[in-house]
This record gives sequence, structure tokens and C-alpha cells, in this order.
Amino acid sequence: MLYKNLSLFELSDLIKNGKTTSEEIYNYFLERTKKYNEELNAFNTMPLDKPFFKDFESSLLAVSYAEGGLWKATDSVSEQNPQSYLGRDSSFAKELQIPIAVKDIFCEKWIRTTASSKMLENFVPPYESTVTERMKQAGFVSFGKTNMDEFAMGGSGENSAFGPAHNPWDPTRIPGGSSSGSAVAVAAGLVPAALGTDTGGSIRQPASMCGIVGFKPGYGRNSRYGVMAMASSLDTPGYFTRTVRDAGLLYEVTAWHDPRDSTSLPDPVAFNPAIWNKKDLKWIKVGLPREYFIDGIDPGVRATIDTSIAKIRELGAEVIDISLPHTEHGISAYYTICPAEVASNLARYDGIRYGELEWVGGDIVANRSKSLGDEIQRRSLIGSYVLSSGFYDAYFRKATAVRELIRQEFAHAFTQVDVIVTPTAPTVAWKIGEKGSDPLALYLEDIFTIPASLAGIPGLTIPVGYASPADDDTVDLPVGLQILGPVLGEEAVLMIGNVIEIAMRGIVESKKPKIY
Repeated sequence: MLYKNLSLFELSDLIKNGKTTSEEIYNYFLERTKKYNEELNAFNTMPLDKPFFKDFESSLLAVSYAEGGLWKATDSVSEQNPQSYLGRDSSFAKELQIPIAVKDIFCEKWIRTTASSKMLENFVPPYESTVTERMKQAGFVSFGKTNMDEFAMGGSGENSAFGPAHNPWDPTRIPGGSSSGSAVAVAAGLVPAALGTDTGGSIRQPASMCGIVGFKPGYGRNSRYGVMAMASSLDTPGYFTRTVRDAGLLYEVTAWHDPRDSTSLPDPVAFNPAIWNKKDLKWIKVGLPREYFIDGIDPGVRATIDTSIAKIRELGAEVIDISLPHTEHGISAYYTICPAEVASNLARYDGIRYGELEWVGGDIVANRSKSLGDEIQRRSLIGSYVLSSGFYDAYFRKATAVRELIRQEFAHAFTQVDVIVTPTAPTVAWKIGEKGSDPLALYLEDIFTIPASLAGIPGLTIPVGYASPADDDTVDLPVGLQILGPVLGEEAVLMIGNVIEIAMRGIVESKKPKIY
């Protein structure tokens, strides 16, 4: 059976009905990963050949480092009293053990976690992130650590110390970033779902470019405990899946209050199961912000988005033109605030407190220059500059004021509409290396995802069709539609996304990646 085509719910039903086993499913994806990972470079640490299937308490694995970057199980560890984090959806039994890939920025106890950096090439965390802990306690199995832009800094997947990930639609092209390997693994059918993080678009943009679902909950809905910090006021764990409903399932599993994260929201997640039964968008008001439909969008992307908006109207929604005038300042504000937080968070990686220690004439600065990539150094220098005496007020303080204006604009817009829809990215995937010498061009690829991150609101991207890149009109590459909701509006975003996904399924499923 081609398990690569199935959702988490479909895999669950097969196991519960006795038509397959967890081990058979795991081994199926393991063989696909072994076959295609060399070409795609989706994983930094490959999945285990013989995972534990004894019971869900054994899902935390004690492992030892082996030459070549692989891991072998030596024992099982369970330091937590197992408990269910499944919320209102009890259809998943803990014994299912369905595999999920994990971005290499989530700490997993005794499993190498590198953030795709030479600085942490051999780092083995002594503790577990809250999100992966809850995932495992709910019965999912960690299926390897996925490649990424180093410390989540980048929008292409090219900034990894272990080489770029490759888009399964065309391996000569970028998959998007920073959660590049997670997007590739799901899009290529190496795994049914994956965890990622989104700081300025790092889930939504690669999901769009790889033709899958990507969901970023609102800031504070998922705990950041055990996730290596890049920009603490923006970092948000989320998911890559084949369907919107699968994203909703993982959200219910992981998004609970965590006292170990001071920004974790107290509000419980409680979906109404009826949201998955809605067939149309009657009585729904959808906002189209004029600032997101500008010159510079690839014509093919614009045409595909226009088709999806026509479908939204056909489904009964009232489509309203709105304005978010400070959108144009989002990039500037983000690339002031984010580097400032990077400069603070990455100061610990000096080879003494964290990371590889290779003394270069006894010089810690030289050690950091050798072990940290160019983008990390670039953002750290910018961040130190905007936080320095004499420039803090001129740059950082103004950027935080713009951030507040963007937040207020979104809040006002959601008094008029239920959700906002936009393109996820202005272009489709480009050739690897094409924009590597122009950081500004790379930063502009996040122009439609960054404002929602600054505002801390939930965002979902779903595939809605295809467009040809400017450099090759014979190739069709995925295009994603972004759906944004208000603070604590995850249920509405997922409900509306599910309706649109089902309506667009015929178009989306008409094409498959080259590597699938």
C-alpha cells in the first residue's frame, strides 16, 4: 500500500482496523527515506532502523552517537507519567506509534540536536522540548531530525552547515526555509507529518513552495521550552502535514499551557469537532488586503491566487477589500527586532557554555567565526548595532513601535472580517544559489508572512495550484494561499482552510513532485 498518500487519520484507521501495523508503516517510510534522502538532504539525523514499538511509554529513546551521524537505540527512557494531550479528539490511541519528523531545533533527550550548525554538530541535549514530549506522550514516534537553515536563519534552506535541502518538485530548486527539511520530508512522502518552527514565515513559506499544508499557531499557543531560541518574541512551533485536519490534530496534541514557558498562554484548546463537517463558506467574511496584491508578485502566482479567491466567492464567502497600510514597513521592523534578539540569544554559543570548542590562538571570537555561518554572523552584527548606545532609540525602539502599529491594524481588520487571505510568497521556488549573494532579495521573499509573525496571529498555508517560474515556463511549481486569523482564532483559520482545501483538491492533486 502507498502509505505516502495517506493522512494521519487514514493511517490511524488502517491500524485500528487491523489492516496494517505501526511497524509496517514505520518501515515503509524508513525505506523511502533511505532511498531518497541522499538526493533531497532532508534529514540531518536519520531515523532508527529498529524503533521501539513495545508501548507508548518507550517513545523517548536513549541513544549513543555513532560514526556517520546515525543513532542506535540502547535503552528506553520514561521519566514522565504518560498522559493524554489529545484534547477533544480521542480518536487517536496512544499505541498507534505513527512517525513524525522533527526539525533539528527541537531538543530531544539523548538525540543529537544541531540546529544545522557546526557549533552544535555533536550536541546531545539532556532534556526534552515540551512539544516533542507531548507528541510522544500522545503516541507519535520521532522520525529523525530534519535539515534547516542554521539556527532557523534563512528563507531558502541553503544556509545549513550540512548542505542545502532540495525541493522534491525540482531538486535543483530551493524548498524554502528555514524549516526546509521538514517541508521536503512531507512533500516527498518520506513521512506523513513533521514539526517545524515559524519566526517570520519559516513554516508557511517552505510549505507553500513544496505544495503541502503548513500551520503556524498564534504566538504563545505552543511552548518554546526546549526549542533553541532565535528570536524569542517571534519563535512559534508548528506543523507540516498533508491535510488541514492533520494540522488541527497535531495542534490539539501540543498546544497546551506550559508553566516552563513564561509566554505560554493559559487558554485551553477546545475545538468543536463540527468544524470539519462544514462544506461551504456562507456567512464568512474574508478580507483581501490591497497591500498584499502588489507589483512584484510573479504573474503565475497572482493568477493562481485569483483563481482560489474566485473559488472562495463560489463557496459563499463575502470577500471584502481591506487595507493594512503599515505592511510595507514589516520587513524593516522584523529585520531590526529579529537580529537584536539573535544577538542576545546566540551569545551563549561560544564553545564554553555551548558548542564546539576549537581554540584559535585562544580567541573565542575566532572560534565563533569558524563555527557559525555567514547569516548568523550577519544578523548578530546587525543586532548588536541596533541595540548599541546611540542607536537603540533610532532603530530598535522605532521598530517595536511599528510592530505595535501592525498588531493594531490586524486587530482592527478582524473587527470587519473573519479571516484574511493573501499569497503566501510572491514567487515560486527559485534555483539553488540564485539569490545567495543578495540577502535583501531573500529577505523580501518573506514580505507576506512577516507581518502576521510580528502581530503574533495564527497563519495557515494550503496548496491551491501551480505556476511556472520566470526562468522556465515548462515547469509547474506549487503556489500556496495564506489564511490569517485573529489572536486565538486558530479554529476559524483551520475550519475555513479545510473547506478551501477540499474545494481545491482536484486542481492540487493533478500534479505530483518529481521525487514522490
